[in-house]
Amino acid sequence: MKAEPVTDALQAIPQGFEPHFRRSRITDPWEPLFSRRIPGQAILIGLRAGEPHVNSREFVHGGLIATLADNAMGLSCHEHLQGAAPSGLVTVSLGIDYLGIARIGQWLEFSTSFVKPGRNLCFAQAFVTADGKACARANATFSVPTK
Repeated sequence: MKAEPVTDALQAIPQGFEPHFRRSRITDPWEPLFSRRIPGQAILIGLRAGEPHVNSREFVHGGLIATLADNAMGLSCHEHLQGAAPSGLVTVSLGIDYLGIARIGQWLEFSTSFVKPGRNLCFAQAFVTADGKACARANATFSVPTK
């Protein structure tokens, strides 16, 4: 069963989100991505689910959810460290629980809810929602590069 076409009303991007400032080859096919910075605290990532984001059952693919949760948590750790890490953090571990599904047309939001920065490691937890309903939670540990 095909999903209904996405209408202009559904395409609305929540207030405070702007085109994502960080591009990478893995996420380029999923553009447009959006982000919202909460200075010193977190980077939220969002996207409107479309055809490039779904699997054969027309659910947003778990790999996309894991990748963007990892991205949001890593950027949020970097935001907490406020420049103390000279370059990007490296993911040491990533765990994700899928709590529900997301479908074409829904707004997915990746919100980092907890960050514990340290000198060598940074820990984070994120929640992923689809139109405000929980669809995943993630935990990650990142290595903080030294100068």
